[in-house]
Amino acid sequence: MLFVILQGMNENHSGKKLLYKNRWLACRLAQTAKEHPVTIFTGARQVGKRTLLQQEKPFTHWLTIDLGNLGILEQAEKDPDSLWMGVKDVIIYEIQRCPQLLYVIKQVVEEANHGMRFVLSGSADLSLMRQVSKTLAGRTAYFSIFPMGLGEMRGRVPPKWFFELFKGFLPSTKEMKNVQAENIPNLMLRGFMPPLLYIESPEAWLTWWEDYVATYVERDLRQVSQIDSLTDFRRVMVTLAMCSGKVLNQTEVARQSGVSQPTVYRYINILEISCLLKRLPAFYASGSKRLVKSPKAFWFDPGLSTFLIGYRDPEGIFSAKDVGGLFETLVFFHLNVLGQLFTPHLKFYHWRTVTGKKVDFVIEWSGKIVAMELRFTTEPRYEDCANLRLFLEEYPDTVFCLLVHKGSTVRMLHEKILAIPWSALAYDL
Repeated sequence: MLFVILQGMNENHSGKKLLYKNRWLACRLAQTAKEHPVTIFTGARQVGKRTLLQQEKPFTHWLTIDLGNLGILEQAEKDPDSLWMGVKDVIIYEIQRCPQLLYVIKQVVEEANHGMRFVLSGSADLSLMRQVSKTLAGRTAYFSIFPMGLGEMRGRVPPKWFFELFKGFLPSTKEMKNVQAENIPNLMLRGFMPPLLYIESPEAWLTWWEDYVATYVERDLRQVSQIDSLTDFRRVMVTLAMCSGKVLNQTEVARQSGVSQPTVYRYINILEISCLLKRLPAFYASGSKRLVKSPKAFWFDPGLSTFLIGYRDPEGIFSAKDVGGLFETLVFFHLNVLGQLFTPHLKFYHWRTVTGKKVDFVIEWSGKIVAMELRFTTEPRYEDCANLRLFLEEYPDTVFCLLVHKGSTVRMLHEKILAIPWSALAYDL
């Protein structure tokens, strides 16, 4: 692993010297940039997009254009070709500020015939922005970077067994005996944004999240869409935080927040476009009419959902009635970190019957299915995997099933079901 000293991460307020830790996505991003004329690299504010591009080869030598600079933004709008004249490799930051620039890049790429390469970085998911999502179709690779996973924070490598699972190789229970239990409440309270790695005090974590919501969420989201009332928007955010990991019912969100349903719908779209919220679609490949088809909703970082709900100490999280949803948010976040490392990227779903039987995550890769159920317990039992056994009956071609829990126990519960600690998804053993 490479470690270098930075004069403050670009996306950090502190200005302190920080230790840069490699991001797992860096190698995949570099390889893809060689193969595609345009690579779109998105993620929420402060997840480390700019820092990665500044520190990882080959991007350290590329021309950088920052549309956050008003002068450069004006130049991009009036004379875009002059921005990269005589240069072949270009990084453009804050691309969401000038969507019309994508049409110019499309023309440049076509005329250059692979002679130019662009990395377009921004805090908006361009694939969800209707006016630009089709502009570079067929020419572009998409990546989303999430906050820094536990394994990245500790300088570890991705869990090899998880990649092998989709190839039909089952994980070794002997190796997994080395997995240690983690302090989940502390992780949930702090969150996984890179600047938080260097902040020790729980009080400082809360101050950081408060500043993040006020500065980056409530202010910067106005660039994506008009927000009529920040008070209403904040109430919707809090209500959605309490729903993180649950089936999304927009009518209920509107009722609880006191905001009209059309406005709730628009605010959810804004949060998703801004890479802060993610909707998890339902899995219903069988076409059964007895399955719930509504999506689940997850915040991109469990630390943000914990802050919005109002938890201020680890003890309060352990006794919370919605601790299961927070645990699910924690695991889903780490699955998303892994999902971007696959080619093609992993696809995630949830499965739920109208009678309440459910599987938290259905993961699909190249036609192969892995199902996952979560239990906030230290001692998983055979009866805990009842829903997974039901899923296997419905989908017998499922490669394998995982029962993920908060403890350190590793054991087989069925010929196709293994109980594992959640931290086995966070780093290699």
